[in-house]
Amino acid sequence: MRFERTTCFLPCRKGSERVPDKNIRPFGHHKFGLIEIKLQQLINTSAIDEIVLSTNDDAILEYASSLRTNKLKLYKRREDLSSSQTSTDQLVAHALDLISEGNILWTHVTSPFISAQHYDQIVKLHNEKITQGYDSLMTTNVIHGFLWKNGAAMNYDRNVEKWPRTQTLPPVHEVNSGAFLAHTDIYRNLNDRIGVNPYLHSLGKLVSHDIDWPDDFIIAECLLEKGLVSL
Repeated sequence: MRFERTTCFLPCRKGSERVPDKNIRPFGHHKFGLIEIKLQQLINTSAIDEIVLSTNDDAILEYASSLRTNKLKLYKRREDLSSSQTSTDQLVAHALDLISEGNILWTHVTSPFISAQHYDQIVKLHNEKITQGYDSLMTTNVIHGFLWKNGAAMNYDRNVEKWPRTQTLPPVHEVNSGAFLAHTDIYRNLNDRIGVNPYLHSLGKLVSHDIDWPDDFIIAECLLEKGLVSL
């Protein structure tokens, strides 16, 4: 079976309310930080045909323009699509405007430990699962724990057993935003980056570490320094 072309959509907004200059501040030995790491990872994939970087950050555009690759396409994003109030639904429409055909792999620079090898595995797995009845893929973290909401247990029955062994609890998938992979037809027909029957691909906690808060940045640097993860 011949699978369709896969294009990466990499949205990258200027600034950060929680971590100043999060996307471009130095990280490890990388002068341009998370954007440098992520672009090199995506460029080094074999399963991704093209990378579409959408940003309103001139510093990111300047750095990305210095990379010698035909795989990378740059788009200066409009300011009305670049605020902290911009919704994911708006970005779904924006991604479809930029990528009209084939599969879209949506990822973020804030997942620095999802490597080129991981992306190749994700695309391969997606293509396999499409033949098995799934229509898309997204990465998750599997939680085996006691989940409560509104003063009551969510994922177990305390009338049966107040504190069951965590190993016996039904797993709950937490979306980690590491990768979403779906065909443009899903974007067009459902206005979404996943379909109605996505395959949930669980990643390890360290690999899927997401940098959203100042502490996350510090933890990520420690993980890398200790050799517990690789780029």
